Amino acid sequence: MAQNAPEDRRTDVYLLFAHEAYYPHFGSQEINTTVIAADTLLHPQVQQPDGARIHGLLTRGRQPGSVVPLATLTHELDGGANWPEIGDFERVTTDLLTLVRRQLCDALSLGLPELARALVCIGPGAHQEVRTVDASTGAVAVYGQDDRTGVLAEICRLLTAITPEGPLWSGDGLPSPLGGGV
Repeated sequence: MAQNAPEDRRTDVYLLFAHEAYYPHFGSQEINTTVIAADTLLHPQVQQPDGARIHGLLTRGRQPGSVVPLATLTHELDGGANWPEIGDFERVTTDLLTLVRRQLCDALSLGLPELARALVCIGPGAHQEVRTVDASTGAVAVYGQDDRTGVLAEICRLLTAITPEGPLWSGDGLPSPLGGGV
């Protein structure tokens, strides 16, 4: 993949990933989706160099404050075919979730409804959609990119509301991002 100058990268972006639901406390709402600051991928307890490579992909050419779903990175990697060149995203997201649950970094932990969660798990392509069927009537509803954009806008709004003084804390002991490309 091409080399990128450091100025092409933004660290004030966020990774959004869905995961198996958990309940942080007895009787609490389920958490099934998490948003972390990009630099959390550099944490020493995240598998490296995979985390740093995903960081490079995540931070390249993004708008400030962007929330980038893992599905978008998969889309950008030829539908996931190029993940092996970057790293093991499943291991990295498992490591990230461990950091979040152990409070070794900040995160926006969300319990998204099924439809919203499904929408952030589809890629940004024009033909990506989620279909639902009403079991009682058989009516089919189709949700597409506009709906996905709406969910992401709401997540950005929530993130902005909880980070008025700065981005989420990525943890202690982080190395500098890789200067080279991904």
